[in-house]
Parts: sequence; structure tokens; C-alpha cells
Amino acid sequence: MEFRQKQAMLRTLYPPIEPYATGTLDTGDGHSIYYERCGTPGAKPAVFLHGGPGGGISPAHRSLFDPKLYDVMLFDQRGCGKSTPHAGLEANTTWHLVEDIERLRALAGAEQWLVFGGSWGSTLALAYAQMHPERVSELVLRGIYMCSKPELDWFYQFGVSQMFPDKYERFVAPIPEAERGDMLHAYHRRLTTGSTEDQIAAARAWSLFEGETITLLPDAAMSAQHDDGHFALAFARLETHYFVNDCWLEPGQLLRDAGKLQGIPGTIIHGRYDMLCPAHYAWALHKAWPEADFHLIEGAGHAYSEPGILDQLIRATDGYANKG
Repeated sequence: MEFRQKQAMLRTLYPPIEPYATGTLDTGDGHSIYYERCGTPGAKPAVFLHGGPGGGISPAHRSLFDPKLYDVMLFDQRGCGKSTPHAGLEANTTWHLVEDIERLRALAGAEQWLVFGGSWGSTLALAYAQMHPERVSELVLRGIYMCSKPELDWFYQFGVSQMFPDKYERFVAPIPEAERGDMLHAYHRRLTTGSTEDQIAAARAWSLFEGETITLLPDAAMSAQHDDGHFALAFARLETHYFVNDCWLEPGQLLRDAGKLQGIPGTIIHGRYDMLCPAHYAWALHKAWPEADFHLIEGAGHAYSEPGILDQLIRATDGYANKG
């Protein structure tokens, strides 16, 4: 009975909401960034950073914030979602995205804003906050990812393969055995050469492996999204593009520079059974940035939609709004 009562008390998304404004930002180097603004104009500024790279925003992301208390900027990062060119890799690096966030902040007229990022979005949020700490009022981070070689090996080589042998078998199937010692580069080659049809086939295999391991329990809608050719092409091309380049980060950079976050109120939320992003790295960030609230959620995987994770995300955004 006590467990059921606890479950019933979990916070969930706010009701669906439409943007009060949408637009595109011309970056000046060949990209057009789609953005939308939701909530109440002039309320507490916030920016939402989606995962991937290449995941794009969805209508549900708007509902992570109380629309009466927040003025939220959401945008599709370079090359994905409604941004163009679709799956474009030129002028597409972590630091280009950091510049885009600053351009969008200026467009929103915010001196500071709450930065909310999950998975790859947590990586980007940390990079942005460490580059522009004076522009960050609070940080809400979910599914901590540092883009390190051990994390990449865990997911694409040996680790998740032991937990999801059936899914991993399908993931490696398109790659000849001689190339399976480096799955990341094997897929990157196939996603950047050959016909569009062949690239989409590789992209679907890459994307579906993530879509089927992202939640604690199977989620048919999540799998279907990742199996869609249009979505998968941007998702897989951008992920492999970023990962073969170490996300343009120095080894250990985000943990090394955690001291730059001092004075920024923060919340770290991570699922105990996150297969994509092992909890070790969230724990390491917690140790490097002890001022931030830390929540290791039992019975949860990686996705923001996991009930325990979503509960803490809503509590975090509510809490920071109510503090002014």
C-alpha cells in the first residue's frame, strides 16, 4: 500500500501546450535553426537542450515546465528536427551549438536563463555553462553523459551487449565481423558514404539499438520513433559525427572544469539502471560539483519519461521557478 501511495504521488508532465511563437535563426554558416517559445512571455527564462546529438524536440518537452511560471525556448539543434539542412554535418560541432544557444538567449532578451539538458543535452548544458557561467541562473541535468571513450565502448562494444544480447545481435548484424572491433567507426563510414538508401538502412539499425535500450521496460512508441528513416538518418549521422570527434571535448574536460559551476544552483537526476549512460559518471559529477542536488533514481533507466525521473525533473523546474 505504501508503495502504491508513493507511485500515485509522482509528478507528471503539465498538460499539452502550443508555442506562443516559432521561428528560425540563420546562423550565417549554412544552418537554419528552428525554435519555439512556450509558456508566459516575460516569465522565468529557460532553455531546453534535447538529446542525441540529433534527437530533436517534441511537443512533450514543452510540458516539463509550468507554463504560468516559465518562458521556455526549445530548439532543434543543427541538422535535426525542423532545422536545416537535415542531417547536415558541416559547421556542426559542440562549440557551434554553444554559440547557437547564446544567439537564442540574446534573441529571447534574457540576461540569464535556466538551462535544462538530458543525455547529450546534459553534455551540451555543461559545456555551455562552463563557457558562459554568468548566463546560467540554474542547471537541471538528467542522464549525465561525458562523451568519454569508456562510455562509448560500454554502449557500442562491450557492456550493454551483455544486458541486451538480442538487441546487440541486431545492431552488429549489418557490420562484417572484421570491422566489429570498432562499431562506432564502422557505422560512421556507412553513414557518410554510399547512397542515401544505404545510409538510411544503417541509420535505422544504429538508432533502433538506442531506442530499444533507452527505457527500463520496452516502449513501443520509443522504438517506433527511432526506427523511422527520416528521424534515424539525422540521429545516427549526427551521433557518429560527434562521437568519432570526441564531441570536440578534451579528455575529462567537463569534470575537470566543474569548478566553473560554483555558485550556480543545480540538480542532477540519473536512473540507477541507465544503460546508455552509466551512473558512475553522474556520481563523478556529483563529487566534482557537490553543491548541486543529486538524485539517483531507483527502478529507472535513461529516458526522461521514466516515472521516477520525470517526477524529479518536474519538482526541479517547479522549485527553481518558485525561488524566483
